[in-house]
Amino acid sequence: MTICLIASCGMQNEERSVDPILDHCVSKVAASANSLTETDRMPRNITPVKKEWNTVSVRDWTSGFWPGILWYAYEHSGDESIKAQAEKFTEQLEFIAHSPADDHDIGFQIYCSYGNGYRLTGNEGYRQVMLKAADTLATLFNPTVGTIHSWPSKKQWPHNTIIDNMMNLELLFWASRNGGSKRLYDIAECHAETTMQTLVRPDFGTYHVGVYDTLDGHFIQGITHQGYADDSQWARGQAWAIYGFTLSHRETGRRDFLETAKKLADVFLKRLPVDGIPFWDFDDPAIPNAPKDASAACIAASGLMELSTQLEDATEKEKYQKAAINLIKKLASDDYLSKDSNMAILLHSTGNHPKGKEIDVPIIYADYYFMEALLRLKKLGLEI
Repeated sequence: MTICLIASCGMQNEERSVDPILDHCVSKVAASANSLTETDRMPRNITPVKKEWNTVSVRDWTSGFWPGILWYAYEHSGDESIKAQAEKFTEQLEFIAHSPADDHDIGFQIYCSYGNGYRLTGNEGYRQVMLKAADTLATLFNPTVGTIHSWPSKKQWPHNTIIDNMMNLELLFWASRNGGSKRLYDIAECHAETTMQTLVRPDFGTYHVGVYDTLDGHFIQGITHQGYADDSQWARGQAWAIYGFTLSHRETGRRDFLETAKKLADVFLKRLPVDGIPFWDFDDPAIPNAPKDASAACIAASGLMELSTQLEDATEKEKYQKAAINLIKKLASDDYLSKDSNMAILLHSTGNHPKGKEIDVPIIYADYYFMEALLRLKKLGLEI
């Protein structure tokens, strides 16, 4: 089966299963795995003209996504050789759990890798690494502010928290249910509540960065680091928020987290352009000539699929399922699915536009959340 046929099978009415798309993903993952000879280096992006991944140190914040992709590929395929690769790359990250926390992205690094590995294998060693990593992440919590400190190395702010950090709460919630302290749950819940009160704007857009006073914890201002402007809507930040508040509701049952997730999702969906994939920032004045961000679409699609499972109202459930499916359909089209020898699954993501980094290129976390969204869709028995 050729790549073109796989892509077309995923998009034609006569073949609506996500399996051909997942098969295509697995073939890309296998090809990438065969090209990666250094297990202490992780793929991150593919620059224009190139076909193979640029790799980064295992300390990079994106290092957990490649092992996670391998676990997803193994989950779909059952291929033991892919499982062996997943184990090999996952184990390169163990040191993070035992090192002093110098960054908030421990959740991305450990939950995406060890978390998926533990879910699929029940390896007790993986559980222990995750519990240790959760304790390490918790050391960044500031009880005066009520959030986990993002980027503690950035000294220009007394205490800052980014919207992305909502994603790292999943590790803390998981650990509190699997042998860790109840304090981990309390930290995660407090972080989500403070973020809801400060980084979520009255119009249910989001700030990228919240700056807080460390003496009394008050919110100083909302600014951006990767968006177009402090008051613009950075697309990936909105997607992180949808996903993060959805998982926070799942873990706590708090209705205000659920309502926040829904309103964040509604803003994201309302602002999508005609072709259904967001520009990197919804307020970039260069639109329609601004670059797209497929990664934001992938994160939102997976979050929306999960959100739909938490809703009792059939109309609401269908609304968010359909929204997720529409995003997946577009991502699986010839416009975004990598069809040639390019080793990535998806094209057209944008990393840090203000700094001119990773603009309109394949990025590893887009592939991770795309596969996650597809697997969630399949588990629900849904088709596209």
